[in-house]
Amino acid sequence: MMAAASPVSREILLTASQLSMRFGGVLAVNGVSFEVKRGEVFTLIGPNGAGKTTVFNLISRLYTPTTGDISFEGRKLSELAPHEVASLGIARTFQNIELFEHASVLQNLLIGRHTHRKSSVLSDIFFTAKVRRAELEAREKVEQVIELLDLQHHRDSMVAGLPYGVRKVVELARALSTEPKLLLLDEPSSGLNVEETDDMAFWIRDIQQELGVTVLMVEHDMSLVSKVSDRVLAMNQGEMLALGTPREVQTHPGVIEAYLGSIDDVSSLRRKVA
Repeated sequence: MMAAASPVSREILLTASQLSMRFGGVLAVNGVSFEVKRGEVFTLIGPNGAGKTTVFNLISRLYTPTTGDISFEGRKLSELAPHEVASLGIARTFQNIELFEHASVLQNLLIGRHTHRKSSVLSDIFFTAKVRRAELEAREKVEQVIELLDLQHHRDSMVAGLPYGVRKVVELARALSTEPKLLLLDEPSSGLNVEETDDMAFWIRDIQQELGVTVLMVEHDMSLVSKVSDRVLAMNQGEMLALGTPREVQTHPGVIEAYLGSIDDVSSLRRKVA
C-alpha cells in the first residue's frame, strides 16, 4: 500500500473567480466563483449542458476563460500553457476514456510519470545511473498505485482487451501516477454498474484520506455524490444554483427544479404517486 499521508490542512488550494466562457453567441459559463479546500472532495453537479465540463476544461487550460481567473496555490493558471498544468500537480480523467489501448496497463501508468522526468536525451541514450534510478523509482510509484486500486491481475494486460469498468480504473490509476495535489474526475461512475460504482466511491475516499489528494469531481450519480463529497456546487445553464453539503444542495428548491421541473410539477407528481 502507498504510505498514508499526514493530516492535511484546509487552506484554499484552488480558486475560481467570476469565470465566464463564451462560444460565439453561447454563454456556457456565466460568473461562476468557488474555492476548493485542500484535502476535500468538491463536486460539481447539474443537468446536461449546465457548464460543468466547461469548468473542468478551463481548469485544465484546454480553454481560456472569456473573463475571470483561476488560481492554483496562488498561481494564475491563465499564465501557463496547457502542457504545464500537470507539472503543478493537477491531473485529470475524462468522461470518455483516453488511454493508449495497444499498450499494457503498466505502460499506461508509466506514461503518467512523465511529469517527473528530468533526464536529458543524451543521458537517456546512454542509460546512465541517474536514469536507471529514475526508472526504478517510477516503477516503484506505479506499483504502489496498482496495489492501491487492486490492478495486480491486469498489470501486463493490453488495455484494448479489458472490460470498460477496469479501463475506468486504469485511467484513474494513470492520473494518480502523476502524484497529483488536485485530481479532476470527470464523471467517474459513467458506464459503471452498481458494484463498480461502489468500488469507485471506496477508492475516491482512499485517495482523499490515505493519500491526502484533493478531488474535484463532475458527477451525475447522486448516490456517489452523497457518499464521497464534502461540498457540492450545483450549476444550471452555466450559472451557480447552490453551494453546500450534499444534503443542503439536493434539497435546494432551485436544484430540484433544474432536475425535475418546477416545484409545482414536483408537488403534483408526489400527489399522484401517493
